[in-house]
Amino acid sequence: MQSRTASGEQRHSIFGGHEKFVFRQGWLKKGVDLATEDPTIFTHSDALVRLGVGKNMVRSIRHWCLATGVLESPSFGPKAALQPTPLGTLLFGREGRDPYLEDVGTLWLLHWQLVSGAYSYVWELVFTTFLEREFTRQRLADFVRRQFDRDGIRTTSQMAEREVEVCLRTYVPAKTRNTASSEDGLDCPLAELGLMRSSREERIYTFMIGPKPLLPAEIFGYALLQFLAQIAQHRRAVAVDECLYRPGSPGQAFKLDENSVVAYLETLEQKTAGSIRLQETAGLRQLYLHSLALDNVSEHALVLLRSYYE
Repeated sequence: MQSRTASGEQRHSIFGGHEKFVFRQGWLKKGVDLATEDPTIFTHSDALVRLGVGKNMVRSIRHWCLATGVLESPSFGPKAALQPTPLGTLLFGREGRDPYLEDVGTLWLLHWQLVSGAYSYVWELVFTTFLEREFTRQRLADFVRRQFDRDGIRTTSQMAEREVEVCLRTYVPAKTRNTASSEDGLDCPLAELGLMRSSREERIYTFMIGPKPLLPAEIFGYALLQFLAQIAQHRRAVAVDECLYRPGSPGQAFKLDENSVVAYLETLEQKTAGSIRLQETAGLRQLYLHSLALDNVSEHALVLLRSYYE
């Protein structure tokens, strides 16, 4: 299945690879460790034993490692060999900076990886395209199906509803929702971020829009630079509103308000020694990329990320 990036390029959209499981504490580290030892681990019959989980969970761990960008494959398909990405090595490698997800900044980073990655298109739609603050699960599923139709993605209504269900369970703690089984009662680490709240009685979900005190400026900056790499390949000025409201923007992904985004941009001007500058001309606030190589913005993003963990 295909969708498009912010730059209009086609990419694969993966549905169902999670096997209806949210990822759990230790899964990403375990996946990176075993793929480092054996890039074909997920194709082996003994993967169940080595990962210590059931067959469906093996596929789920593989999916989440790809969806969060800690593993990658030079080819496409369920039998492809996998290898750690620079991000996977930084976080979960032999000298990984946060192998047990003890730093809340890592959780924010993994959230960004999901909403901006090729393996979790529904997460991108939910967080950066869907604009309603309060909604029901059915209303969100209807929106996702309409987006599929618009993008020419052929799938079933049941698939859309299943993807939405797993997306919501990624962020909403089990104690605030009805759980059908003990499996559904295990929270994803990203539920700690408080990005979404639900009313168990009314079955209403709410995005928590506003300041995010525990979101580090470097993580926001990493997301911002990746976003700019998509939309600003041939220009050095970007309106602040694009960073806040445009689909795929960090403002939408992290559910920030305008004052919070401006505060992060001011902080990043200091942390990047003026390579990123916030300026206001004739009432229009813009972000200027003064000394960044536009063809290498993603590498600058990784440098900023490393500075956080160092």
